[in-house]
Amino acid sequence: MSAPAAPDRDPGLQPERTRLAWRRTTLASTVAALLAMKSALHGGLSPTSLAVCALCCALWLGFLLVAHHRIRVLAGASAPQAFPPRHATAAALLTVALAVCGAALVL
Repeated sequence: MSAPAAPDRDPGLQPERTRLAWRRTTLASTVAALLAMKSALHGGLSPTSLAVCALCCALWLGFLLVAHHRIRVLAGASAPQAFPPRHATAAALLTVALAVCGAALVL
């Protein structure tokens, strides 16, 4: 006796909602990075603030690469692949690191 065949998965609008969520998160990350850079440059240039500002830019670019890759995967396939744990971990770590850099600039 064999198991019944699983029906084809109908993703509906879920990939579209996920793609839009990635776009919103990217926009929020961009705003956070810009505000962190503005805060760093507002008090004048110092080597420390310039280094943290450059680090914020690098972290933002890293997150942008991960998010853009995920957006392309979601837009290109009728049945999108699962988000690889490696990419999920990178996105989470980049987000936390960007938040820490922004907090360091404010304090």
